[in-house]
Amino acid sequence: MSDYTLNTANNLADLALAEAAASGEDKIVDQVNELLGASSQSLAEAYATAIRVRRAEKRARALLAASAAKRGA
Repeated sequence: MSDYTLNTANNLADLALAEAAASGEDKIVDQVNELLGASSQSLAEAYATAIRVRRAEKRARALLAASAAKRGA
């Protein structure tokens, strides 16, 4: 996969997640994926991966923060 595709997917993932957080509408993330899939399967796959990675990172950071808070760090 090209650097352009990965960079574009990462940028779109950041924008979509920010818009979902600001608007309270998580559907925007899926709508962007559908739009991308209609035009570029490679970009849609890279975008979906970027979304999953960011969501997993968020959950992991929350778990670590909760653990640190429990022990008073």
